[in-house]
Amino acid sequence: MFEAMMLVCFGASWPASIYRAVKVKRVDGKSVYFLWLIFSGYVFGFINKITGNTDWVTLFYVANACMVFTDIILYYRYSRMAKKAAVA
Repeated sequence: MFEAMMLVCFGASWPASIYRAVKVKRVDGKSVYFLWLIFSGYVFGFINKITGNTDWVTLFYVANACMVFTDIILYYRYSRMAKKAAVA
């Protein structure tokens, strides 16, 4: 139960981060390296769950990893758009 609550708390920030990036179409202040590090942590947690500890908490790892991966995609998309705009 505490693991699930931890994942819910961590996961609560990702929808806001995604919403902000989509709304302003900028990713200023985000570190893609940090996003990849967090994503890797969720993937390792998921692997731990499916290799012998599978329970309903596994879904939180998947949901959080999907949200972080979405944020990573938005980072690359909007940073590429910003570079193109700076050149033009």
